[in-house]
Amino acid sequence: MLLFGAPRLAHRMALAAEHTGFEIRDQFAWRFRTKAQFKAFTQDHFVGRRTDMTAREKRAAIKKLGGCRTPQLRPQFEAIICAQKAKEGTFMDNWLSFEAWLIDAKQTLNGHVQSTVVEVEKPHKDRFNGHLTPKPVKLREYWIRVFSAKRQTVVDQFVGSGTTCIAARNASRNSIGIDVNPEHIKIAQRRLEDME
Repeated sequence: MLLFGAPRLAHRMALAAEHTGFEIRDQFAWRFRTKAQFKAFTQDHFVGRRTDMTAREKRAAIKKLGGCRTPQLRPQFEAIICAQKAKEGTFMDNWLSFEAWLIDAKQTLNGHVQSTVVEVEKPHKDRFNGHLTPKPVKLREYWIRVFSAKRQTVVDQFVGSGTTCIAARNASRNSIGIDVNPEHIKIAQRRLEDME
């Protein structure tokens, strides 16, 4: 299981996975250089909303704050928690029985051998894809090839714009995509239909 999320929430994802019976195997970083939205908020608009301050006090507060923002820097990576179900016997036993619990160490990304940091730029949004956080097909396809075998089924319970299902199809895997948002399902279906 690979859990993508904000670095500040990675510990929560890991704990949730452990509490549901998964073993944490590693943590990765998906690094990107462009399209990183600055997350820190200026305090000016919060001061402007205050009803317990006069206009003069608000101007003084904004001046004193001097453009300070919340403690969040421009993100350049997303955390990925790698977890797996508990093994039955040895790693070898599980591979021979289920083709699971081992990785395909021959896979490379951008010609580089596997490491805990992977660098792929964020994708451009499709003309009809308004999803807030689309992921690169190349990145998802890489992870699918590393962590699963051909003909296996990849499940994405937060399918979003369908990137995982597209990547699974490219990698000769089956996929199941689930999402609570019907608009996301429509986007994913359209992207998959465009592949046919």
